[in-house]
Amino acid sequence: MDDLLATAGTHISFAKFGWGTAATMDAELIKAKTAKYRAAGIIPYPGGTLLEVATAAGKLPEFFAEAKELGFTGIEVSDGSTQVGPTTRANVIQQARAAGFYVISEVGKKNPELDHDLSTAERRKMIQADLDNGAHYVILEAREAGKNIGIYDADGNIIGSELDALAAIGVDKLIIEAPLKSQQVALILKYGPNINLGNIAWDEVTALETLRRGLRGDTVGKIE
Repeated sequence: MDDLLATAGTHISFAKFGWGTAATMDAELIKAKTAKYRAAGIIPYPGGTLLEVATAAGKLPEFFAEAKELGFTGIEVSDGSTQVGPTTRANVIQQARAAGFYVISEVGKKNPELDHDLSTAERRKMIQADLDNGAHYVILEAREAGKNIGIYDADGNIIGSELDALAAIGVDKLIIEAPLKSQQVALILKYGPNINLGNIAWDEVTALETLRRGLRGDTVGKIE
């Protein structure tokens, strides 16, 4: 973490402790990590899957209290692995805001088959509802593979019509997961170097920054 923050900390806005990993680590270790992120001006937050499990167990107040105790300043609200109705989702976002957390929601399912069942209109409705209920940003799910899910086809190419329809809500309010370099390049060239990108591996932060600045072959001479 010290190396990452020293070399690339200024390029990171959020740091996610993915899935339920925060529940597998020693509490003091998590506190040490979140403290370093906060000192660097980065918002640390636990993965949305952990919140989904807590919500299903009726332990949301306890989850918020523990997250705050561990030093997390952000919360991710999602339903990628479970079923969360719109009323519950709205309440969770509002409760997280009321508890003082920076809220990022996520739209999309972890299971590609279930994700494909979501129409573009349904995704737009969820994104708008999350923003209306207080989410600061909404993540477009792509998982770590970045293929056959969300705005990406089976080869990881962007489905243009899907992306355009969702971005029409306001691309500045979206964080588009783009784990593959080809996706990062395409999105930077389409929306500019300041496009919000997520699901970036810790050891690829500097590489992404060079793409944003036109300092890598894929974007040299193409960034204004």
